[in-house]
Amino acid sequence: MRRVLVANRGEIAVRIARACRELGIETVAVYSDADAAAPHVLRADAAERLGPAPAAESYLDVARLLDAARRSGADAVHPGYGFLAENAGFAHACREAGLTFIGPGADAIRTMGDKVAARRLMAAAGVPVVPGVEPADQSEEGLRAAAREVGFPLLVKAAAGGGGKGMRAVHEAAAFDEAVAAARREATAAFGDGRLYLERLVERPRHIEVQVAADGTGATVHLFERECSLQRRHQKVIEESPSPVVDARLRTALGEAAVRAAEAVGYLNVGTIEFLVEGEGEAARFYFLEMNTRLQVEHPVTELVTGVDLVHLQLRLAAGRPLPFGQAALLQRGHAIEGRVYAEDPDQGFLPQAGRILLYREPHGPGIRVDAGVVEGSEVTVHYDPLLAKLIVHAETRAAAIARFDRALADFAVLGIRTNLPFLRRLVADPAFASARFDTGYLDRALETLTALAADEARLEPWAVAAAASVVGAGAAGAAVSGTAARAAPDPWATLGPWRLT
Repeated sequence: MRRVLVANRGEIAVRIARACRELGIETVAVYSDADAAAPHVLRADAAERLGPAPAAESYLDVARLLDAARRSGADAVHPGYGFLAENAGFAHACREAGLTFIGPGADAIRTMGDKVAARRLMAAAGVPVVPGVEPADQSEEGLRAAAREVGFPLLVKAAAGGGGKGMRAVHEAAAFDEAVAAARREATAAFGDGRLYLERLVERPRHIEVQVAADGTGATVHLFERECSLQRRHQKVIEESPSPVVDARLRTALGEAAVRAAEAVGYLNVGTIEFLVEGEGEAARFYFLEMNTRLQVEHPVTELVTGVDLVHLQLRLAAGRPLPFGQAALLQRGHAIEGRVYAEDPDQGFLPQAGRILLYREPHGPGIRVDAGVVEGSEVTVHYDPLLAKLIVHAETRAAAIARFDRALADFAVLGIRTNLPFLRRLVADPAFASARFDTGYLDRALETLTALAADEARLEPWAVAAAASVVGAGAAGAAVSGTAARAAPDPWATLGPWRLT
């Protein structure tokens, strides 16, 4: 590969461009009219305009992407995550156009993108699946019959897609028809496919995923697990590796099952097998959830604990080279935590925010990494996902990683738009996080308490300290936030009298 077209935007496009540059590979950015001056465009070797701001007319337009690859002289395409990353038609079109698709084959994407087909394949391969029914009769009566067979509580799930769309928990028969109608509407709108299937509802599970990699020689390895249970409405908020509740026995079993799953579908390149885990210790059981046939948003935590650059690995495998290591050579070192920094207001129902970033300061120091798609002056629009950056930390122990993560959050300043940074600090300070006593539904259950804390908390961010120091003197402001006093310090704006910085 000589020149890679990155068919994406934001932080993942910047991340891919950086990896390519390290390997001496040129990159071509693509952009919509809303992204003409975005960081991912400026950091590539070349750039091609796709079209107007709406994703359907730019980042999701296969013909425009292939035309951009042709015009720029690219010989490979990296899809990143989101957009067309798990679109079998796009992978096939790239290969038909003579481009190397940096990901798995179209058949694997298609099979694992159909949850019903994936369940059947996993069951045949000996990978545990949640007990359920995939009804051939998709009528209301057919689904009701399937519900009687599964029993309540159950989960109605879309056969296609992911991200929690087209999914409804149903605890009693009286609510079933309404849940089916809502799930079908959502699945049809999101994926163009209204097929549904039913599973037994696993109450309060953990969401554990395992990173896998496979080459063209038939070799497949796993790179251990990630803990992804802290979610809001099925969207991950904080991820970590290793999982604080996975012991050696369960880690081995999960890894072996993930390898079997990848081998069953004939997988090539880097991917992720997601599992639901119920119970702990010797009583823990796990079930296949789905496979992500792409790079995950949370891939950095695996990179930090294994020392493996997963984008480098993707490029190597796409070029037809074998895995550079076997399973025995892979080890976990220390603990890594990742938080997603969004332009949203958690205290207003996580309402997405738009506007210009007036000030942007990233934290720095040993064990701190920031993967960002914005800079100071960037314009955040309503057209795309509001993810601004990912904050990732690494330390020797989980306790040390939590302390470093909290300190890094305090040093992360964004002005001009609201972000979820204060919410992430509240979440990290929650005793349930420190003790790892949470599950996939914990955040939704605790959300009211966590957002209510916003009215009482008095933590000073660095930019506020600097503003206060300019008025009351650096010494006084510094004393107000030194050590643990930062958590109990009074609001400086309430104590400065009539003076305000504008």
